[in-house]
Order: sequence, then C-alpha cells, then structure tokens
Amino acid sequence: MAENISMQKHHNNNWLPTSSKEIKLLGWSEVDVIIFSGDAYVDHPSFGLAVIGRWLEHLGLKVAVVPQPNWRDDLRDFKKLGTPRLFFAVSAGNMDSMINHYTVNRRLRSEDAFTPGGKAGARPDYAATVYTQILKNLFPQTPVVLGGIEASLRRLTHYDYWSDTLKPSILIDSGADLLVYGMGEKPISAIVQQLKNGETISSLRNIPQTAFVIKKTEKLEDFKYKRTTTLLSFDDCKKDKLNYARNFKITEEESNRDDAARLLETFGNKLVVVNPPYIDYTQHEIDEPYSLPFTRMPHPRYNDKEPIPAYLMIRDSVNIHRGCFGGCSFCTISAHQGKHILSRSEKSILDEVKKVTETPGFRGNLSDLGGPSANMYRMRGKELTICAKCRRASCIYPSVCKNLNASHKSLTELYGKVSAVNGIKRVFIGSGVRYDLFYGLTDVEMQKQARIYLKELVLKHVSGRLKVAPEHNAPHVLKSMRKPSFEMFQKLKINFENICRVAGIKQQIIPYLISSHPASKASDMAEMAAELKQMGFFPEQVQDFTPTPMTLSTAIYYSGVDPYSMKPVFTARHPDEKKAQQRFFFYYKPENQQQIKNELFKINRPDLIEKLFKRKKD
Repeated sequence: MAENISMQKHHNNNWLPTSSKEIKLLGWSEVDVIIFSGDAYVDHPSFGLAVIGRWLEHLGLKVAVVPQPNWRDDLRDFKKLGTPRLFFAVSAGNMDSMINHYTVNRRLRSEDAFTPGGKAGARPDYAATVYTQILKNLFPQTPVVLGGIEASLRRLTHYDYWSDTLKPSILIDSGADLLVYGMGEKPISAIVQQLKNGETISSLRNIPQTAFVIKKTEKLEDFKYKRTTTLLSFDDCKKDKLNYARNFKITEEESNRDDAARLLETFGNKLVVVNPPYIDYTQHEIDEPYSLPFTRMPHPRYNDKEPIPAYLMIRDSVNIHRGCFGGCSFCTISAHQGKHILSRSEKSILDEVKKVTETPGFRGNLSDLGGPSANMYRMRGKELTICAKCRRASCIYPSVCKNLNASHKSLTELYGKVSAVNGIKRVFIGSGVRYDLFYGLTDVEMQKQARIYLKELVLKHVSGRLKVAPEHNAPHVLKSMRKPSFEMFQKLKINFENICRVAGIKQQIIPYLISSHPASKASDMAEMAAELKQMGFFPEQVQDFTPTPMTLSTAIYYSGVDPYSMKPVFTARHPDEKKAQQRFFFYYKPENQQQIKNELFKINRPDLIEKLFKRKKD
C-alpha cells in the first residue's frame, strides 16, 4: 500500500473522473459517456476499462468511470453521476465474472485479483447483465452499450457451466441496446461518429463487430455484407444439444473467415444480429491506442487501500500484439481478439517501454514483453488472398500452414532493441511460448531463426522458469485440444536443458497441464502422470478443465459430440471423476497414493502402480 501511495504522489497525469466532485474540478457541465466496470480502475493499457475510457477521451468525449459499483444498496453508485449525453458503457471487467467468482467445482473463490487487496465480492454474478438491467431500470431512455470479454463471448446462445443451462444472447437477458465484441476501438469510434451525426442508437445497424436485437418481423437491410447466415434458433438448441454443436461449427468457421457472414439467431419473437468483425487495420490504427496518456497506475481513490493484485502482476509488462492463430479448443482468445495477429510497430513498443522506465517505482525489469502468445509477433500469411478464403481455426494445427510467415527474426531483434533501452536491466518473457513454432516448421530459414530465438529466450529472457503448455501427452486428447504432439515438448525440454548446461545456468521448464478435458479418461491421466514422473516433473499447479462460453471444448462438453465430425466424445462430468483425474497430477503426495491405487485397480490399470510409486534405486 505504501508503494502505491508513493507512486501516486509523484505522478502529475490525470485520470478519468470517478465522482461528481472530480467532474466539477474539471469544469464539466455534462458527461458524454459513463463507463461501469466490474474491475477496479487501473489506468493501464492492459485493463480494458482504461483502454476504452482513454479511447473515448481521444475521440473528444468527456468520459467518467464508475468502477465496481455497489449493486446491493440503494444503487447510489449508479445514480451519482447522472445521465450521460450519449450512452452508458458496461463491462464485467477483464474476466468473465463467473470465471472470476467460481472454481471448476462451482465454489466461490476467496480472492478477486482485480479488486484492492484481492478481496472477493466486489461484483455480482453475471455482472454485465446485472449492471445493464439496473441502468435500464433507472434510465430507460438512455442507451447502454455492452463490451468486454463477458459480453463478447456471450453474444449468441451459449452454454453456461455455472448454472448448467443453455443461455440466450446476453443482449436478450440484459436488455442492452448494442453490443461491441472483440477489441473495441474501431466499432466504438463508428458508434460515436454516427451518434454525433444525429443517428439514434436503434438505427446503428451497419457497424462491423457489433450485435443488436430487432423484432423477428422487422426488415433487415443488407448493407455492405456479402453473406448472411441464419443459425438454428435458441429454442432449437434447447430442444436438441446437437443443434447447439451445429451452430458452434458455423460460428467458429465464420469468425475465422476474412469475408465472414452476418449471423442471425432467433430468440422467440426477437432476432439477434451479429455483424462480422473488422479485418483491415493500418499500422497507425494498431499503434494508436497505446499512445494514449495512460498513467499506468491505479486511480488515487485507491491510495488508502491495499494493492490491486492484477495491477502488481502487469504494471511492468508491455503488450506487443493482439490476436492468436493457435486455435486451442479450450481458449477464448481467438473468439474475442481474432485469429489474425495485429503487431505493434517497433517504435510504438519502444515508446511505451521508455514510459515504463519513467514510471515511479520501476526497478529496471520488464515482467513481460508478449501478448496472447509470446512468439507470434509479426507472423502472418505470406499471400493474404489465401488467408481470405481460409476457414481453419488454427494456422499451426494440425500442422503449420505453409502460407504462414513464422519467422522469429523480427521478435529476436525486438528483444535486443528493448533490452538496449536506457533504464532496462532485464526483459523477461511471461507470456506462453508456442514450441510448435520451433519444431513444426519446414522452411530452412525459419528453422534457423527459431533456433536463434530459442537460445536468446533461454539465455536472456527467462526468470528462472520457462512456462509452456503441453497440456497433455495422449495423442487423442491433444487432438481434441488442437495441441501439438507431446514429442515436441520432449524435444523442447532437451534443447532447453542443453542450452542451460552449456551456459552453466540453472533454470527450470514448467509445463502447464489440464485434467478432465474432453476425450481424457482416467487411464490417460494415469499414463501422463507416469510420463511426468519419468521426465522428473512434479506438477505444482494444474488446471481442471472449466467450460467457458464460445469455445470448442465447451461445445463438446455440453453436446457430447465434436461439432466438426458429430461423433461422440467422452467427457468427465461428475465432480468425483474430475477430482480423480486431477489427483493423478499429484502422484508424489503421500496423501493421494492410496486413492490413486484404488482408481488404478478400478480402471484395470494396476500395471501403472509400480511406475508411479516405485522408488528409484540408489
């Protein structure tokens, strides 16, 4: 807390106002947009609240922020700033509120990293819906625009794991007027411009990357979109889980196309319309949001409060790109940010790094220079006309696309330039590394650059532990995950240890792993535990698969089939099954051994008992 206060006292930049008193000090007679968010207000480019707030300010608007409003009392937080001239903007925060609140066992989490002191309970379940409903009740004539990851991933019919039900589009439940999905700068700019031109919120029907509701009988103009695809209705999906699977396949394929169709889905007498996303970005458009006057610190309202854990984690990090072409079945990044990599220019990145070095309290170490993935910077298709026709969810699974320029050269050079900035001591890479971009390449020059990058990474940018995500070792489970072969991870481990041994340094490689993912059975987990033991791994933290909206893995979990083949896929659903699978990761703990032995007898695999529990001879 003392560090936070010290940093605030020595910084003169302004934050967006959060109270009527702050608005008066600015001399404003009205506010154009008021943002409600489930997160504390940290004015840093890694926080969506700050990015969209600064962007609206950049568009010439007067913007105020209400972070973590109290929804339990007389709703004074929702009333205190009055009515905005244009609209309310609502977001649940940087995470879906249900993932933020609950464990995979549907138990309340004890901490919230986006709240001072990490205290839980500062936001409601389904925060975006709750905030919107309150605002629509209090200010029925004022438009509400939804954004953020919770809204983005719930824009169509979706399976909600925490209620174990199929839910309609968040637009239906919340009553919001308009939804912005994905990264919001371009659509929000179009919304503001059209409202300034005298349009009403109900007339904004042609803006890419937005969704809205109309009556089923209402005529929908074609505008500029080449194709329109009608999905099976919400009622159809509720009647038959296979219909939900069919819808998912269409939705994912369209989201990966450059000429994506506009999607329509019926909910009773209403129709949800999802316009296709923006595709073309200039370098200036990619860089511009990062040039905004972020203070990079929490708002002074938190001076007398405990630190915000999420802020402490990312304050000294720099994001170098958006998007991910990995296409992992369980990941929401491509559904939210898109498959195409939007890489910042070196100048933009270096300018931000210099700002970091000037931030009070900075000690010289960047905690991360990455993005959704550490090593996809400036990677894109060689012939974009080929990409325009592609429906693949991943550019690297089941193999690296021959049209992908997967050279690490630009990234290696960037690391060197950032490391040379005055005030920088070390540059650490905290984002996950895709090792299939080392070992899945066929181009000789790209292979060479990958070797150079890996050596540079291991020798200069690992803070003792390199974290990578093999997730599993069974081929059929990895196929379900859209992850590369375990042999690639084994090769990485060998190369990593060789580089460290030659350099005379001691570092560890830490694998991220998932239990209970669709296709994974108890026998698969047992065999993976035996493999991990043989490799000398003692997992500390593992993830039990959590179904999240708008992922392939969740569609399989709910429907019981792979949406692409429509063939059944085994999935552990009962809590006891899930606990049994996860327990195998901790084979080395004495308190687990008897239960693991019992499970091995139960699944007729007693042959693994000796592999897991026999001690090595001295």
